[in-house]
Amino acid sequence: MKAKSARTKSMKPHAIYPGSFDPLTNGHINLVERALNIFESITIAIAQNSRKPKVFSMDERLQMIRKVFADSPRIEVESFEGLLVDYVANKDGFTVMRGIRTTEDFEYELSLAQANRHLRPEVETIFMMTDPQFSYLSSSMIREIVSLGGSTKGMLPDFIEDLLKKRLGEGKSK
Repeated sequence: MKAKSARTKSMKPHAIYPGSFDPLTNGHINLVERALNIFESITIAIAQNSRKPKVFSMDERLQMIRKVFADSPRIEVESFEGLLVDYVANKDGFTVMRGIRTTEDFEYELSLAQANRHLRPEVETIFMMTDPQFSYLSSSMIREIVSLGGSTKGMLPDFIEDLLKKRLGEGKSK
């Protein structure tokens, strides 16, 4: 019985789902919705990553994601700068959640999780497998499809697709 109460104390009821979300896809949304079956709450943490070129500003991404999850009181949307582990360390009782689509994702995410663990041993990372219907989706692929005039129906919320088309130039030939 004592082991159970000690275990309960160490359990982390909240998850942080970090990423650039440029744009948010239906794969991201699916992971968040499924994670709500595991965690009491989810914080979607948008990273300021200067190495990646962005289509949408931080403010735009915050607004889009908040709109998608407006009816979900258990979901928060924030931004952060710097190391993820420092951001997580300032939160109490949070686990990092990462989505895995492919073996390449796993190798990349594993190395990040191990580096984070080295920097902050108290920060735990869990991996969730992407639903197979979304396993091919990536934000960069969606940006390329839209920039070349293709349709991304079913890959992301319609209002985000419309904003993406306006930003990347809708009039491209197919």
